[in-house]
Amino acid sequence: MDFQEGEILYFDKAQGWTSFNLVAKVRRMLCLKLGIKKLKVGHAGTLDPLATGVLIVCTGKSTKRIAELQGQEKEYVATLQLGATTPSFDLEKPVDKTYPTQHITEELVRETLRRFEGEIDQVPPAFSACKVDGHRAYRLAKRGEEVELKPKRISIKGIELLEFNPQEMRLSIRVTCSKGTYIRALARDIGTALRSGAYLTALRRTRIGSTRVEECLRIEDFEEYMATNI
Repeated sequence: MDFQEGEILYFDKAQGWTSFNLVAKVRRMLCLKLGIKKLKVGHAGTLDPLATGVLIVCTGKSTKRIAELQGQEKEYVATLQLGATTPSFDLEKPVDKTYPTQHITEELVRETLRRFEGEIDQVPPAFSACKVDGHRAYRLAKRGEEVELKPKRISIKGIELLEFNPQEMRLSIRVTCSKGTYIRALARDIGTALRSGAYLTALRRTRIGSTRVEECLRIEDFEEYMATNI
């Protein structure tokens, strides 16, 4: 593989890693192994630290393809906890409010999910990399500042209910969507539509374009490759 000329790598990002962390790790490994000081390395589509799954990393001249790769269709499997919310819409922040769930049935869940299919306007989470007056929204939110983000048009190609647990009020869904979709924001909006609350307890990006997570490298696999092939 010619990493300086340009390669496209598909990783299965582990939980706890930021997308930046993984890119930095790959860059350090390559520069050290190739004996160079600088190398262009970037990713095509951020994954939250608590999320896992497909993350595309480009090196060298292939970084010019990042915008193209970001535009591909994506698939996620998400687990939602109903009846409560968190400021970050996931487990990064503790529960701040609770809501009634006695009225929620599987039939209501299925009916509600169908309402989100197609072209919809979605307000990104305050805890996101979106920019507000030149500043990252999550940095403002972490400082306790009010963050107002404008809705963006996205496309939800499909939502499939994989499991619903009425005792624990937890559900798992498979979402096929366009670039720019925030699954955390989708969880928030599903909770609101159910006249309750919801937040993510797990998120895995299972596909980007035609590449599935089962085909992707773990960072450990890449380290082994680097040790034995270069």
